[in-house]
Amino acid sequence: MHYSFNTTRFYMTVAQQPVDISEFTLNDIHVGTRLYTALVAHALVTQGAAVFYSDILAQAKALDPHDEELQHAVPIGIGMKLLFVESFCVASGYPNLACLAVSRSTGRPSEGYKGDWETDRRSVAAFDWSIARAKLDAYVHDAKLVAAPKKRRSYQEAKEMRWEHYSANRPTYADLSNDEKSEILNLLIEGFQPELALQRVVEARNSVLGGQ
Repeated sequence: MHYSFNTTRFYMTVAQQPVDISEFTLNDIHVGTRLYTALVAHALVTQGAAVFYSDILAQAKALDPHDEELQHAVPIGIGMKLLFVESFCVASGYPNLACLAVSRSTGRPSEGYKGDWETDRRSVAAFDWSIARAKLDAYVHDAKLVAAPKKRRSYQEAKEMRWEHYSANRPTYADLSNDEKSEILNLLIEGFQPELALQRVVEARNSVLGGQ
């Protein structure tokens, strides 16, 4: 049976609208914090040049090669992580650092982006990000305290659950890329139920189709 999902959520960067931090998972917070570090480094070196979703994730991984959770992250799952970066910036009154991450196919943020992108990029380039780290650490601490409560699973438990779900939904899984299947596994480890994990991945793919 094929799934049909609403595709209006999980835009890569939806500017100017703060997200309730309780919506983020511990994985969103962890990987999002690493993306923040990579985006700051990128902004300083390039004066606010745009960077593809997959490339900024690769930069984050290169900065912390021993972070196993980060190394398992895939581009299709980057949306909520970038929203975490943006949420921090909005809550702190900082320029939207996440606006630098763009679709490979268009060279711009996803269609859900509501800010003035060129102005936002210039603001990011001009901002002194050295003053922001302490506030980020406090924001991460608070976000972890209220993170969507889910019971994490072991890698093996998640793998077995994905196999069971795949066995019952083979036509749907046939349309998924290896990265999308990996992101489902990441979400199952994070504590999502299989149906919601699949929905989140399909929604992310539809909102950024061709955008990695």
